[in-house]
Amino acid sequence: MKPELRHALARRPMVGDGAMATYLYQLGLPVGVSFEEFNLIKPDVIADVHRRYAAAGAEIIETNTYSAQHNKLARFGLEKKTEEINAAGVAIARKAVGGDVYVVGSIGAVRGGAGKNVRTAVVRRDFEEQIGALLSAGVDGLLLETFFDLEELSIALGIIRKKSDISVICQFAVEDPYRTHDGIPLADAFRRLKSEGADIIGFNCRSGPNGILRAVEMLPADIGLPISVFPNAGIPDYVDGKVVYSASPEYFASSAIRFADAGVRLIGGCCGTTPEHIAAIAGALKNYVPQTAEVAQAAKAEAARPTAVAVSQPPEPPKEPSIVDLVRQRHTVIVELDPPRDLDIAKFMAGAQALKEAQADALTMADNSLAVTRMSNMALAALLKERVGIRPLVHIACRDRNLIGTQSHMMGFDALGIDHVLAVTGDPAKFGDLPGSSSVYDLTSFEIIKMIKQLNEGIAFSGKPLKQKANFIVGAAFNPNVKYLDKAVQRLERKVASGADYIMTQPVYDARQIVNIAEATKHLDVPIFIGIFPLASGRNAEYLHNEVPGIQLSDEVRRRMSGLEGAEGRAEGVKIAQELLDVAMAHFNGIYLMTPFLAYEMTVSLTQYVKENSGKHAARG
Repeated sequence: MKPELRHALARRPMVGDGAMATYLYQLGLPVGVSFEEFNLIKPDVIADVHRRYAAAGAEIIETNTYSAQHNKLARFGLEKKTEEINAAGVAIARKAVGGDVYVVGSIGAVRGGAGKNVRTAVVRRDFEEQIGALLSAGVDGLLLETFFDLEELSIALGIIRKKSDISVICQFAVEDPYRTHDGIPLADAFRRLKSEGADIIGFNCRSGPNGILRAVEMLPADIGLPISVFPNAGIPDYVDGKVVYSASPEYFASSAIRFADAGVRLIGGCCGTTPEHIAAIAGALKNYVPQTAEVAQAAKAEAARPTAVAVSQPPEPPKEPSIVDLVRQRHTVIVELDPPRDLDIAKFMAGAQALKEAQADALTMADNSLAVTRMSNMALAALLKERVGIRPLVHIACRDRNLIGTQSHMMGFDALGIDHVLAVTGDPAKFGDLPGSSSVYDLTSFEIIKMIKQLNEGIAFSGKPLKQKANFIVGAAFNPNVKYLDKAVQRLERKVASGADYIMTQPVYDARQIVNIAEATKHLDVPIFIGIFPLASGRNAEYLHNEVPGIQLSDEVRRRMSGLEGAEGRAEGVKIAQELLDVAMAHFNGIYLMTPFLAYEMTVSLTQYVKENSGKHAARG
């Protein structure tokens, strides 16, 4: 007879299962339907997924009931089948995996996603109904997963404890490794859940292994409960109309060891993970021996930097040559600086001033990259022009605005004299920090380039004439880190044909690849800015390589960064970037530097390196 789940997890690290919904999507099943209804209409499909995870080594299987709640099922007209769907979910899992594997009832947040305004009475009703159905069906435990706010998780846990002493896992989805979505310190939140009867606490979704490991390492040792983690397979990407994940099973295997070393007792996977990821985790933990020495502490947070710099407010500068004009004459540096995620712009402005003094030619700002909410790049661009006197180059994402909003946005940029833009598709909204928001995608990256260039002809998106012409210099993004570079170049040719004036690439970490890009794009008559992203640490390197779409590090770079943290990691990251710059400057005049974690000292140093060594290289414009 199996021990209770809480007792089993106290003994050794165990293996959880992986994703259900995204795996069904990968298997070819449609989106926009209730996957929980499959418990009734496609039980064999659900059973097959459970069997695959069990065969891969999962010791704990979640029922296909994550959204099987009255309020969520009502969207599909299934609210009257709530109890039936939950009971069927338990029966399918139990039959598929047998009695040796734990079957836990999956319960998602009622207010998650687009349900923030659901009344507390409705939340209680939905949890009462679902929890009652799962307990009656005979689960081995209950998993409260992907909760954003402590109060809602506390409501669900309270209902369970009134009904049963069953083992309960409580998992938050967090972006910030220090606090819940509603601002409560995670340590305080978990202590409260422990006092209210939680048996296992942890994290799932929203982040890949790197982000969740950071959150685990921030927890104090006195929490006193087993920890569970179910990370995503990195950050999702949108490729050819499909959502794909980049984190490999091998990366999950190495991450499993790091989690186990940090004291985690249950390790599985969330969005994007497959039976292959779970098999990798199981293989890594098969002969796992806990560390006997104290586990090394995580790298300290970036040292506090000056939060304010006095900046001059020069008068409006005279008309300058465009970035395209400059790059055809000499090495030209564009530096990316992330807009802040809060209301404090002091460090951002300090970085901008430092980069201006280092003679960066433009400062570029993403448009809520990775679908994470940041301050408006329009507002910051205006401040940069006014206070710092550096050229702003703003990204425009297709994701966030419909045709009306996009034209309005562009008209605003024109009024502010902000004329350099980079048109991008934008990461899907549901994978960002506001998962209830919608991805618009009225335009593709090709179409938005054409539309913006149309404004330069004095013609609105609707085809109606405007009273004057805009003067936008429009860039396009290029990801050369793909298996077939020639196909990526063909896509790039379409962007040039759509009107792109210049190209900015994803970061490249292989000198040979820089040469390959130069050769593959030499027929294009638009300048290319090669992306160079200095690495901040060994962990940062592994995160970028395994979890971020469009970024691939060479084995040599990963080896050199392995184990480096803090100042040592940043120093090696800058050194690697300088070596790449030596190659890039020999083939391209355009250099695109990206600043990690607002550590602008790194890109200041690299900007100076380009300026100091420009005379040694003669490159193509």
